[in-house]
Amino acid sequence: MQETSARLLELLSLLQARREWTGHELAARLEVGERTVRRDVERLRALGYPVAATRGVAGGYRLEAGAAMPPLLLSDDEAVAIAVGLRTAARNPVSGIDESAARAIAKLEQVLPPRLRARVVALAGATVDVPPDGEVAVVDSDTLAAFAAAVRDRETVRFDYARHDGAGSRRRVEPHRLVVWGRRWYLLAWDLERGDWRTFRLDRCGRPATPNGPRFTPRELPADPADLVRRGVGAAGARVRAQVVVHAPVDAVRERVSPAVGTVTARDDTSCLLDAGAETAVALARYLAWLDAEFEVLDPPEVQAEVRALAARYARADARPAGPS
Repeated sequence: MQETSARLLELLSLLQARREWTGHELAARLEVGERTVRRDVERLRALGYPVAATRGVAGGYRLEAGAAMPPLLLSDDEAVAIAVGLRTAARNPVSGIDESAARAIAKLEQVLPPRLRARVVALAGATVDVPPDGEVAVVDSDTLAAFAAAVRDRETVRFDYARHDGAGSRRRVEPHRLVVWGRRWYLLAWDLERGDWRTFRLDRCGRPATPNGPRFTPRELPADPADLVRRGVGAAGARVRAQVVVHAPVDAVRERVSPAVGTVTARDDTSCLLDAGAETAVALARYLAWLDAEFEVLDPPEVQAEVRALAARYARADARPAGPS
């Protein structure tokens, strides 16, 4: 039979691993009687662990959330996973989370056994963090929490929003998902004024007005949330759009076209229509060349002109003299 202290640790580990256990199951796992399980549960409660019990045939024990966070029992892999996750969180563009994550890492490393601390330190020392290209979009942590609560509670929200061109607007939406893409946070929501799905960068969102609006019934998403955000971001940043016939099967073209760039629809078995967008006509012409397929630009004229200029540049790159080879 285990010593009491070791048995208490194993009992705590079992309660943390599953939502609910019967007294009989715990007694069997610990190899003790059910009366001993009841006494050990009382000892855990005295230490501050909120263990709830239900009586009856279907009764059992479960560890509930308490007012304070008691110590956690972690396996070796769990401890390393948390350390890695905290280091990743420290690089996340949410205001204040870097300092909180750094403090949590310091506390965790202080209590890790030497063998695990060596693994965590080695991982940190061997890892190089590539800085993001362009601006770092920092999200206010309170704003992030407010939107997350609205998604959870299915409540409409009102907030001020700054578009990519600097124009401001007041939005009223049904928030459905928060999506992290790269190092930016996005809100995927149904815009009540526009009657359509919209993607909002959270760093451009003001804090939701309080109180939140009425509850709503979640709508069925037309696609995967990540794909919807990619399309929304691509549409927001595309100043130039083009209609292009690509002479290749639709599945082959879809493998090469990011949802953030455009949408592909089939015309027949050997061709498809690409509706693509980019910041400039030059960028769009270069992207079309990357498709590695025959294509025709239906419109607009500025993209057609850039494609002709690019074709001429490629032709001049072949400096071989004319004549027999």
